[in-house]
Amino acid sequence: MLGRTLKYLREKAGKSLGQLADDTGYDKSYLSRLESGERLSKVTVMEDLDGYYGCGDLLVSHWEAARLDAFKDQYKRFMGLEATARIMWKFTLGVPGLLQTEEFAREVLSGAQTTPEDNELVEEQVAARVGRQYLLRQKPEPNVRIIVDEFAFRRPAARAKTWSDQLFHLEAAATWPNVTLQVLPFSGGVHHHMSASLTLLWQGDGSGVAYAEGNTGGQLIEDPTGVLRHRLSYDRLRDLALSPPDSLAFIRDVVEEHRS
Repeated sequence: MLGRTLKYLREKAGKSLGQLADDTGYDKSYLSRLESGERLSKVTVMEDLDGYYGCGDLLVSHWEAARLDAFKDQYKRFMGLEATARIMWKFTLGVPGLLQTEEFAREVLSGAQTTPEDNELVEEQVAARVGRQYLLRQKPEPNVRIIVDEFAFRRPAARAKTWSDQLFHLEAAATWPNVTLQVLPFSGGVHHHMSASLTLLWQGDGSGVAYAEGNTGGQLIEDPTGVLRHRLSYDRLRDLALSPPDSLAFIRDVVEEHRS
């Protein structure tokens, strides 16, 4: 649907792919693959084209639906709830996807991919992951608390600049008014989420869900008793974590260590 809409708007405007490429600065072959549904763009491309065609947020709204196809089915229900949540609590062992830079996400998702087909899949996954970050700036903004294990800061990216940019992004995120970022230090000892991430979401009506994800997949918990159990679990992690000011100081110390 997104691809057909892109083609319809271009033809309605009386533009060829070449003319659209000249007007927007995007590669002609790239635009062609978006229209054929072969590629998922970054959300910023759709924002640019919405402005170019003067169609409000039509393409962005189609993109939000299209991006779900880049994720496994078991994750889609969670993503739908995440998109409308008013409160988000997250714990991650690594750098959380919502705070990854594009280059860092590309390195994480690339793994051992070697073929052109693999590279295409990686680019689609990168676009989808980075695109999720629009959740942090939608209106009204959700209230977000993220606890990140110290492990995330001790496993740098392969490229020094990628890691530097990622650290600066985390430092900036720790100062955003709707985001509370805390570090769970190694000194906190062994904890009960050492092999899984945890997310808790609350909607405007007060209903909540929990989503636990490990190496073998994820589980969406909607039963109130199960959600409460995971909320208490999260509270224990927060008790072990550094305070927000101390966490920001920790991140800045890591930035300085990287510089030196």
